[in-house]
Formats: sequence, structure tokens, C-alpha cells
Amino acid sequence: MQVVTSTNISEYTLLSRGKVRDIYEIDANTLLMVATDRMSAFDVIMSRPVPYKGVVLNSITVFWMEKFKHIIGNHLVESDASRFPGALANYRDELEGRSVLVRRAKPLPVECIVRGYVAGSGWKDYKATGEICGYRLPEGLLESARLDEPLFTPSTKAELGSHDQNISMAEAEKILGVETARKVRDVSLALYCAGRDWAAERGIILADTKFEFGFVDGKLTLIDEVMTPDSSRFWPADTYQPGHSQPSFDKQYLRDWLSAQPWDKTPPPPALPDAVVEETCRKYKDAYRMLTGRELGI
Repeated sequence: MQVVTSTNISEYTLLSRGKVRDIYEIDANTLLMVATDRMSAFDVIMSRPVPYKGVVLNSITVFWMEKFKHIIGNHLVESDASRFPGALANYRDELEGRSVLVRRAKPLPVECIVRGYVAGSGWKDYKATGEICGYRLPEGLLESARLDEPLFTPSTKAELGSHDQNISMAEAEKILGVETARKVRDVSLALYCAGRDWAAERGIILADTKFEFGFVDGKLTLIDEVMTPDSSRFWPADTYQPGHSQPSFDKQYLRDWLSAQPWDKTPPPPALPDAVVEETCRKYKDAYRMLTGRELGI
């Protein structure tokens, strides 16, 4: 299995090259999504990859989509590279484990974030205002405290290199329409709670996560990545203690290292030492193993 930082599949049209994923058009109804090993933090792509990170992201997403398809349908068509179109056969080693064929969707222009704990930007907002994204919370909460009920906190989608902007539920209703906004809120909360409970049984706290949805043939559908270390905060349950930031199985370790560097969070990023890359890789693989009970063999 190869380390992949970028793809060049000449047989199909490249539609986008994002922070992590390369997306190709297979036909009018089908896309190829490839999760590379590019690593981004603070909306900046790092100068070196985290080996096999894309395999972890893709594998966790496929796991969750299969497990929770009773909650909402998803866009997966095929995850086995050996069953991809024949024109992709020469790229099989490059695509194995890190790519999926999906139904083409019309993505919603809003990201659906669910927060179960007071962390990250939510903690900063709470300290400043006593609120998280417009939700008034009790006084005296500690950093990393569990919320009585998870919060749905949508945001707008930003272009590559820009920051997403948190919005209220009322603003989401204006953008999406009341019915769609309330549907994605309810589904996001249901997915989060199901994932949180599954992870808790396996020693992981799912502190918060981000979902994306789109319409396929007029039907609301779960798309993109699902509860991965890139889109979530995963904490080890056995060391959890409110009152400070938590060790994690996600990219927070890398963010913390970057935040300690003399860097203004604009390109170019600091060069990543071997130890930071290796530890980030280990954390991603540990998250997959604990959540799924499987080994990736990488």
C-alpha cells in the first residue's frame, strides 16, 4: 500500500483537489473520492504527509456509514478498489483502502456540527460569552465538561484556506429552508448520539464531530467523511478529567504542536519533525483499531 500525497488519474476529469480529498467524475451520477495522506491544520496544508492517514479516514467513514445506514442513507456505491471500473485498474495500488465510488450529490452549503463537550472554539466562546453558538449554558462549566444535551451548531462552508463561520439555527433555516435545516439537525444529533455510545463502549469519548449532507435524487443523504479523526475530537476515556484540554486520538495533537511554534497559521507551515508525524500516524491508527476492533495492516 502506497503513501499518497496527490493523484493524477488521466482517464477521468479531476473535479476538485481539497485539503485531503481528490475527487474525479466517473460519469454523470458517480464520483471517485480519494482520501490522500495530505495533512491540514488551521486550514493550511502541511509540507509533508502523515503516512496512510487517508486509509484511516476512508476506512472509518465506510465503517460508520455501513453501521448507521438505518439512521440515514449515504452516498456509498463501492469501497473495494478491485471492483472499480476497468479504467482504474492501473491505479489499484494507489487507490486501495483510501477511495470510494459514491453517488453524485448536491451538497448542502452548511456543515453540521454536534458538540457534546465544552472544547475547542466552543470553550473559547463559553469563556467569553457564557454561550456556545447562541446556546446559553450554565455558569461555572469547566473546559472539556460534558454537556447535559449535545448541541447542534452549524457553520458555513469556507473556501480552501479560509475559516468556516459558525451560524445560528435560525440562520441555517434561512439558508437551507426550515424543513431541511430541522431534518439535518435531528439526523446529526441522532448520528452523534449513536456514535458517541458506540465509542464509549470501546474506551473513546466522542467530544464533537462534523457531518455533511447533500441531496441525491431529491433525498437527503449523508456524504463525505463521518466521525473521523479529521472531523471529530476523540479522547481516551480512561484519562478523561474536566478542567483542561484532553489528550486525543485526532489531529489536536498536531494542532497543539503547531500552536507552540513561532507560526502565524498562514502558509508556509513549519516543517513537521519525524516524531510528530509518527505520533500523529499512531493516534489515527489507534482510533481506527479501538472503534472497529480491526487492524488495517499498515
